[in-house]
Amino acid sequence: MNRQIAEPNLAATMLRRARLNPRRTALVFEGEETSYAEFGERVRRQATLFRESGLCSGHRVGYLGFNHPALLETLFAAHALGAIFVPLNFRLTAEELTFIINDAGIHSLVVDDALRPVLEPVRSRLCCHHYFGSESEAQGWRHLPSERAAAQPLAAAVSVDQHDVAVIMYTSGTTGLPKGAMLTHGNILWNNINSSLAFGTSRDDIILTAAPLFHIGALNVMTLGSFHVGSTVVLMRNFDAGQALENFERYRATHMFGAPAMFLFMSQQPQFAATDLSSISTLICGGAPVPESLIQVWGERGVSFCQGYGLTETAPFSAFLTSEWALSKLGSAGQPPLYSDTRIVDDNNRELAAGERGEICLRGPNIMKGYWNRPDATAAAIDAEGWFHSGDVGYVDEDGFLFICDRLKDMVISGGENVYPAEVESVLYKHEHIAEVAVIGVPDEKWGEVVTAVVALHEGRDLTIEELRDFAGSFLARYKLPSRLHIVKALPRNPAGKVLKFVLKEELSA
Repeated sequence: MNRQIAEPNLAATMLRRARLNPRRTALVFEGEETSYAEFGERVRRQATLFRESGLCSGHRVGYLGFNHPALLETLFAAHALGAIFVPLNFRLTAEELTFIINDAGIHSLVVDDALRPVLEPVRSRLCCHHYFGSESEAQGWRHLPSERAAAQPLAAAVSVDQHDVAVIMYTSGTTGLPKGAMLTHGNILWNNINSSLAFGTSRDDIILTAAPLFHIGALNVMTLGSFHVGSTVVLMRNFDAGQALENFERYRATHMFGAPAMFLFMSQQPQFAATDLSSISTLICGGAPVPESLIQVWGERGVSFCQGYGLTETAPFSAFLTSEWALSKLGSAGQPPLYSDTRIVDDNNRELAAGERGEICLRGPNIMKGYWNRPDATAAAIDAEGWFHSGDVGYVDEDGFLFICDRLKDMVISGGENVYPAEVESVLYKHEHIAEVAVIGVPDEKWGEVVTAVVALHEGRDLTIEELRDFAGSFLARYKLPSRLHIVKALPRNPAGKVLKFVLKEELSA
């Protein structure tokens, strides 16, 4: 008999927390506090509304909009019925959204005021049965707040299996059509367990969520886990560096997840030195390696980083570098969490010894079920032994710490030599004139590719390729040195803060 130790439904966990700690603050949004009891009540009413609209277990519910309580309420309401939540990237075009909405087969779609105009021109091409506006009323849109208020609270969340899909999150893939990673209730639960053990979180913590919740890092590194332990989420509609600093001081926030660029922008604010940051337990950083200079800037304010490595497909964390190892293992992504495994393999899928570079493979209860309607892509990504092949290059040292070298697809092959951009970038970030840098390979008839540095400079500074090569020459072999330099105002980034290198390659290869 297949018996589960506990109910894995995320909505059931949240509603149980609402019964256990009804008066505790679950959410703060734009100054308004919502208790667990109030939040649970809204979720139960919205679940009934969805059920009366024909939503059933396995159906998909989408949300398109900026960070808002309605996003989390929609997620939990969907899960209460056994339905699947599909967060949509608000920065996509109407055509891109059309593909994802129809690919996922979204039954009911919740959209905020700002994004309704994006969808209006393509609504006739969408598969959705119901369209809800999450804020104000509008013709042709059902008004979620008023209809929810009129609905009766759902008695209880349905029971689900840990392998049932909870979220379909579409990857931001740099080439081809996006793929929907199917994350199960078990995937999300085990990631929460791994994260809680790594960070030592408790119900007294205050989580500042500023990154967009359609991204797995923002959604499931700390935010969903807070409902697991019963802590408080301070939710920002969107990221603003100055406002984030103000929120740390105002709400005494203890944790925040973000990309390095977010913490860089915060450290560059005029009020950074005067802001009271004493409440911070740790900053959790993912999406890219944290430059040493950024660690030092925050360290001077008494704030440490916990760095993490993971992907959408791993829900997301697959390695943690806690603050105790920040200096002795500088540059490492850390060790696998307690309930996940990592190994490095060669092109023939043979495991490599410590120190040898190869593809990073990951396994554990946090690994996705597969790609939605893409058995071919699933088979290519997850092997017969359950290892997920990340497409990242790295190695494990003698102490079991993982080091990320680069993406396989981002590796530059110049004159037959392999150059890992992340290695070059870590050196260039030490140059005092450079604010941001991305290293890419640009096609070249002689060398195949040439190492090219794209940099954004600090205000009032300049830089030549000769100066850059002279600076980096004492740190890097000659074949790794940039041959070309392009100066830009800012690097193109996706909403998760990752540099869009494919955009740079397209522009410079044209």
